[in-house]
Amino acid sequence: MPAEWEPHAATWLAWPHKEASWPGNFTPIPAIWVEIVRVLAPHERVNLLVNDAEMAVAAGERLRAGGVPLDNVSLQTIRTDDAWARDHGPTFIVREGEGRRELATVDWKYNAWGGKYPPWEHDDAVPEQVAALLGIRRFEPGIVLEGGSIDVNGRGTLLTTEACLLNPNRNPQLSRAQIEQFLRDYLGVRHILWLGDGIVGDDTDGHIDDLTRFVDPSTVVTVVEDNPRDENHDRLRANHERLQKMTDQDGQALRIVTLPMPAPVYYEAQRLPASYANFYIGNGAVLVPVFNDPHDAVALQKLAELFPRRRIVGINAREMVWGLGAFHCVTQQQPAV
Repeated sequence: MPAEWEPHAATWLAWPHKEASWPGNFTPIPAIWVEIVRVLAPHERVNLLVNDAEMAVAAGERLRAGGVPLDNVSLQTIRTDDAWARDHGPTFIVREGEGRRELATVDWKYNAWGGKYPPWEHDDAVPEQVAALLGIRRFEPGIVLEGGSIDVNGRGTLLTTEACLLNPNRNPQLSRAQIEQFLRDYLGVRHILWLGDGIVGDDTDGHIDDLTRFVDPSTVVTVVEDNPRDENHDRLRANHERLQKMTDQDGQALRIVTLPMPAPVYYEAQRLPASYANFYIGNGAVLVPVFNDPHDAVALQKLAELFPRRRIVGINAREMVWGLGAFHCVTQQQPAV
């Protein structure tokens, strides 16, 4: 599995349509997808999943009205239950040999984060349909896993969390060692790093993409909470302490860059999983969730220093995170071959 910063052929998204994912506040959500496509499309193809011809027309009209050129956007009719493409979409992998790179997909089982949000049958079928559309091989491990629960450096190291991958609502029949073997067999990794708990409000049971991300083969960014009275303080400190003892696949200590957490974001008294770590690395830009918070500028500046050849684009995610996710959760990169 290549690292996210390696060249993409495309980014995959699913047009948002499930109003229950943003109960009482769905209206502003499609405009956020328009902004995502606007930032990505100048640098790579955007493949946008739509349920039917009617949705294709509606999405196309929204994009055109937003001034987004459609020459690098493809509307693909593949039905979804929800818009979290990182988690239900395929994980793309590559093989190099005989002077060429070959693309394939891993089709994990998907059960809407431990059976929380039925129905999910259409989402679970997305990877098979994408593989057929692209005419590429598809591998089926037969275990539940979401794309947001893993992050790789493209050199053999994978980051994940115990809270998610060892949760009994995913693969209760598997031990940690068995799960690690699946990751090695299907993603080509050989070194697996386990963090502990996720952030408060994260209904995925602790996805890594709200916590800690590789930004180059030896560097991670990780979120920390300075306020000792905040619910996230202790769990993020524990993860930071684990990282300080970890190495890459070659035994070298990780370089660790900290990102702040925004002040708690609430909607209808529910704390939401607002995190600057849920950014997406596109070919020419990094999409970063911001929250009208003084820490926005700090996070954007730190990421700008880490990605000097990419434009850092902060997009307001306060409305989006009511759906309990942000930009990394809705994007899936297809590596260039």
